[in-house]
Amino acid sequence: MPPHGSADPPLGFPAARAAGCPFDPPPAYQQALHTGRPARAVLWDGSVCWLVTGYPQVRALLGDRRLSADVRIDGFPLLSRSRRRLLDRSTPSFIRLDETEHARQRHLLAGDFIVKRVQAMEPRIQQVVEETLDRMTAGDGTADLVPDFAVPVVSRIVLELLGLPYEDHPFLQKHSHVLSETDPEIGELRESLAALSGYLIDLVERKRRVPDESVLGHLAGREGLTSEEVASMGRLLLTAGHGTTIDMTALAALALLRDPEQARLLRTEPDLTDGAVEELLRYLTVVHHGVPRVAVADLDVDGTVIRAGEGVVLILSTANRDGERFARGDRLDLTRDARHHLAFSFGAHQCLGQTLARTELRIALPALFRRLPGLRLAVPFEDLTYHTDVIYGVDAVPVTW
Repeated sequence: MPPHGSADPPLGFPAARAAGCPFDPPPAYQQALHTGRPARAVLWDGSVCWLVTGYPQVRALLGDRRLSADVRIDGFPLLSRSRRRLLDRSTPSFIRLDETEHARQRHLLAGDFIVKRVQAMEPRIQQVVEETLDRMTAGDGTADLVPDFAVPVVSRIVLELLGLPYEDHPFLQKHSHVLSETDPEIGELRESLAALSGYLIDLVERKRRVPDESVLGHLAGREGLTSEEVASMGRLLLTAGHGTTIDMTALAALALLRDPEQARLLRTEPDLTDGAVEELLRYLTVVHHGVPRVAVADLDVDGTVIRAGEGVVLILSTANRDGERFARGDRLDLTRDARHHLAFSFGAHQCLGQTLARTELRIALPALFRRLPGLRLAVPFEDLTYHTDVIYGVDAVPVTW
């Protein structure tokens, strides 16, 4: 193997987004992409990991068993002090496990997210979208697309699928948001973890007594699963699938408002809808920090040796902008063939809820721009603010029509 290491100074990680286009990945990651090789990065505790930014390398490594998703292995690149302290006090979810245990728990959930089940939900998703738009347009001709559109559409569908009452949404959103922050205060993190876990365990035990057809109802009826295990899966689905799709919906709407020609294509050419959703997923890639892994064996990535025990972060956002795979990848083009993007990751750990997320976006976004062809921002684009936690998103999208 070639000599280990890189002569370039390490990058700070996580890196900040630029003051320019808010849809672009951090410039430091884009610069690493242009070098064509893995970059060293320094984490919060001074430890060094590797960033992999190119499309072919990221895609290959997402399926490489020499990289582990097990957060308990020494060298795993945790993003903050609070994440490290929480690990010492909790059991990791199955997305942070490998092989047998990951496959076992994922298999239990897979049936609730297969294409046929989501297809059967499409009329209900359409109904929720139209009802939300009815409420949003009944007022004074202004709205905020985050609380008035993205949150109610996504929350109603996800909570119905999981079997959670919508009236509990404020409680669930509050605590799941804390769990998705990069570095929350440790006391607040513990409080939210305990609150969600207690709530879900109680709900699962009630579903054991009175079964239903929801995801949690289905899991509660499976032998060999404790209430704590079912609650842990429910917490993962709530935090990983709920806020992620809310942020993606709002950010996608904003990207279309910023590019009226692309919005027109979505509104007037229904045949483009499926491909348009794939392009928006590729272009925005809301998984802000990438996918963390740890090497369990030495591997060579285009001449750079990564040793066993070293952390690796696979940067999905730059992989999806790699010009070698997506020509002029820094442009939003709804006519592009964006299939095989990595917004949902790839391999054994790819997003379990991707079919549901795609379906929600495919129904919600065209309906928004079809119902409101004059939709426009009510404030200057430059005044908008964004959050850069585990998932990237816009804080508010004030609009008028």
